[in-house]
Amino acid sequence: MSLTRATILAALAIAVGAAGYLHFGGSDEVARSGPPIVAVKLPNALSERAERGQSTYAANCAACHGLNAAGQDGVAPPLVHIIYEPGHHGDESFQRAVAQGVMAHHWPFGDMPPVEGLSRRDVAAVVAYVRELQRANGIR
Repeated sequence: MSLTRATILAALAIAVGAAGYLHFGGSDEVARSGPPIVAVKLPNALSERAERGQSTYAANCAACHGLNAAGQDGVAPPLVHIIYEPGHHGDESFQRAVAQGVMAHHWPFGDMPPVEGLSRRDVAAVVAYVRELQRANGIR
């Protein structure tokens, strides 16, 4: 292999690696930041289960779905939205989305990947948190 060809291949490999780094994890702060999509009114108090869910949500969901499930423009949808009311997206829908991921179907944000490391109990607590936020915002 000639020196010029080797140099081109090395430069290409570096460019692909840098693009992957920026797209998949090297720049989380840039890739996952957008203004909230909805204004979320907070409930006066949360149940004990919802408080646990709030902590789990903050650690595993907020990077995409935003603070207090308000969504992030250009990143992910709000969960405090009529689309996610219990009659349309039941609690099991959240369980499946976390465990298996979900193909985009209501929003133009792309597919949601599975979320690793959460038990069904963890997700149930997150759902309790989201449902309490929804109720505080008139979504029943």
